[in-house]
Amino acid sequence: MFIEQAYRGKHDFWLYLVGSLIVAIAAMIGQIPLTVAIFLDQGLEVVGMSQTELMQSLDPNLLIFLLLLSFAIAFVGLKMAVKYLHHISLMTITTTRKKVDWGRILLGFGLIAVFSSVSILIDYQSNPENYVWNFKPMPFLILCLIAVVMVPIQTSLEEYLFRGYLMQGFGVGTRHEYFSVGLIITLLIALVLFGANFMYDVDLLMNAVISFAVLVFLVGVHLLLERKKVYRKSAYLKFNKSFQFKFTPLIITSLIFGLLHMANPEVEKLGYLILFFYIGTGLFLGIITLMDEGMELALGFHAGNNLVGIILVTANWTAFQSESLLKDVAEPTIGFDVFLPLLIVYPIFYIIMAKAYKWNNWKEKLFGEIKPPIETIN
Repeated sequence: MFIEQAYRGKHDFWLYLVGSLIVAIAAMIGQIPLTVAIFLDQGLEVVGMSQTELMQSLDPNLLIFLLLLSFAIAFVGLKMAVKYLHHISLMTITTTRKKVDWGRILLGFGLIAVFSSVSILIDYQSNPENYVWNFKPMPFLILCLIAVVMVPIQTSLEEYLFRGYLMQGFGVGTRHEYFSVGLIITLLIALVLFGANFMYDVDLLMNAVISFAVLVFLVGVHLLLERKKVYRKSAYLKFNKSFQFKFTPLIITSLIFGLLHMANPEVEKLGYLILFFYIGTGLFLGIITLMDEGMELALGFHAGNNLVGIILVTANWTAFQSESLLKDVAEPTIGFDVFLPLLIVYPIFYIIMAKAYKWNNWKEKLFGEIKPPIETIN
């Protein structure tokens, strides 16, 4: 089973927290070249510039390369965490098969690449006024070279982190006696911070202060419950056991994946409704990973989605500004159409993949209990 592969190595849950911190630090190190490039180009004018203005301050191809470079450095951080913290190889968080199935990667890539390309073509033919032809031979060639090399690294890092590393990490973490308490504490802090940002637009320092205050309070509650031996009572044990199923890491990683996109300029432009699409996409990628007992389909799908988007069409309000073939100049709107991929397109992809690889036993693979092997490394 895919999640249970974590038991092949060191799998204490705190190691996954440390590993995630290593990846985050590596990503921040990877952002230094971009920060330096923007500062050299804009000087002190960078102070007070919006995210959109910062993203438009550099040559699009240079910007794309430097943005994607941080993901490459983060990938190195993830590989180090897997090797030196958990004593396993990347293959362990990739697939249950003996080797990577490139046919599956190509199928995932092809499905979304064809669908996206056809959708863009149909919309271009139906609403030509919404697009500007942007083809510039040399910048476009450079973009293609950068995208073909760097985009798969970016998407693979996200898949390895969410559908591989954290899916397995949260999976084994559910077996810990304090998992449900830790999850509730985290959710409460997240809700408080989200509410504070939504209502009062608090700054980073205030976020830290609020987080610390809420954490101290909730840890105090935890210690009180420990003193009263609440965690030893059958009601709590039953409650904690309700989290020890595969849907728990599936839901958690999908939420984290989707909510991390809050930093994207698309959210600022379209509003929080777009987060349903990001979370739903994370859920889709997690489901096909669990059903297929490996990440290959998700790796190909994510790479195809981002690669087609960067090369074919971009807009001045999206996360990636590129020398794409088309520029979308229409004023963006969002409504019920955000749910169409989740309710129609993704289910069709489920059917195609399930037929191709003869998926069965959906209930066990998505909702079954996470059971450690009899012998594990501690």
